[in-house]
Amino acid sequence: MSKTVQDRREFLERGALVGAGLVAFAATACGDDPETTEDECEELPYTYPDQESSPVRLGFLIDLSRCKGCKACSVACKTENNVRLGVFRSSVIYGEVGSYPDVKRIAIPWICNHCAEPECLKRCPTAPIVGNLTFEDSGETATFWARATYQRPDGLVHIDQDRCVGCGYCVEDCPYGARFLDYSKTAGGDPAEVGMSITDPNPASKCTLCIHRLEKGLVTSCVNACPANARMVGNINDPDSDISKAIADAGERVTVLVPGAETEPQVYYIDLDEPDVYDDGRDIRDEALRQYETPGV
Repeated sequence: MSKTVQDRREFLERGALVGAGLVAFAATACGDDPETTEDECEELPYTYPDQESSPVRLGFLIDLSRCKGCKACSVACKTENNVRLGVFRSSVIYGEVGSYPDVKRIAIPWICNHCAEPECLKRCPTAPIVGNLTFEDSGETATFWARATYQRPDGLVHIDQDRCVGCGYCVEDCPYGARFLDYSKTAGGDPAEVGMSITDPNPASKCTLCIHRLEKGLVTSCVNACPANARMVGNINDPDSDISKAIADAGERVTVLVPGAETEPQVYYIDLDEPDVYDDGRDIRDEALRQYETPGV
């Protein structure tokens, strides 16, 4: 076996040990109980308050010293998740920085940042329901509140398209352009229940960090497809995990996209020299701009 093949196999085996848990939801929403007021429901937390002490907190690492900007990650994501034409859950932004004669072209892969303090949750109008996540390795169960867009106790930010009303607030509020309305589907929630009138509502969509794969002990499709081994997913609350060690070893070379947004992304980059170039260069087709035309804003 060649060293390259062996290294890649070992990389995938290590990356799969992330301990993703399973979530179950209650059938009723806050407010269905006549003793619970609307104000009390609105005061329930949007984020999981104990992320730093959670047995598993999933994070993602992209090493730009390895990345070639080939977009194998984007192709793998669209194939794995059947993402509609014109929009992406994972892609690569190309940009040019500097001025003549010191100009360079850069490639920055991006996915949903699964932020610790996500802006996308704050205006979701749906009523919260109780969710329980059971961590696979420890057997512990964590309880959290979930609206149509919600944060799991393991840090993943997800969308329940069966409850989404298609308002597009989360799409508008994401500072990374990582969300879109999926015009190939119909939102499962009723806009009238939250006081909105939206004809043919479409649900929000984005990167799920391939939770359906993580739950089976597999790495995300983009990690699996990366020919340069530039990506890693794992438990950043475990100091002995490979991703935690890689982040620690890289030291000051590690940063996040658009740090000024102050959302505490859990997607980290090694050797990201231009963290704000993201604001200038989404290389998506014109039709994809429809993802920013949202009915609720």
